[in-house]
Amino acid sequence: MENSSEDYRIQSFDVDTQKLIKTALKDPSSVDLEKVSNIIVDQSLKDPLFSKEAGRICYTIVQAEAKQNNGTVFRRHLLNRLQQEFKEREEMRKRSLQEWVGYVTFICNVFDYLKVNNMSMVALVLPVYECLMRLAEPDALLNEEEVDCLVLQLHRIGEQLEKVNSQRMDELFFLLRDGFLLQEGLTSMARLLLLEILEFRAGGWMLSSTAHKYYYSEIAD
Repeated sequence: MENSSEDYRIQSFDVDTQKLIKTALKDPSSVDLEKVSNIIVDQSLKDPLFSKEAGRICYTIVQAEAKQNNGTVFRRHLLNRLQQEFKEREEMRKRSLQEWVGYVTFICNVFDYLKVNNMSMVALVLPVYECLMRLAEPDALLNEEEVDCLVLQLHRIGEQLEKVNSQRMDELFFLLRDGFLLQEGLTSMARLLLLEILEFRAGGWMLSSTAHKYYYSEIAD
């Protein structure tokens, strides 16, 4: 799996950090993997574009480490750090919406990429659901950035998540449906995004071409 560093969006780091990450991607046992996991999480909280790509970096390091010595050091450090941030998610959301949205994007990205024996990682199911449920609460639905984040994640991992725990997905969609129908003060864009995701799941995690044309021409306008 050859990738240029550009492919991984690591050019925003200083030269030493770029070198560290490039080494971790090829020869993980030769670097401090706790430091690498912290750098990746910190950058994901700061840079929304990086948080969308970071799962792929983590996946490559995990694969390289497994091949090299059957190790799981990087994965352990990564999960510990994600758990630590998860415990403080409310404080994070109050402190910085950008960090919070970056965190949710990143943890969903990691859930999407990291598998154990081709199965979703059980350790991530609860925190991912809790984050998405938080984005579906009334105060978050009033914030377009959070609605946008929620809908993007559901497009990406909704079907996978539902296979692991369909009851929680039902609960999440009850919140979204109630929000769409009953909540006052939603922006027209938030309303459109919510309607689109409700239809997306109702269609078996697919949109008909007519619906796709309708929503995406609306969003483009």
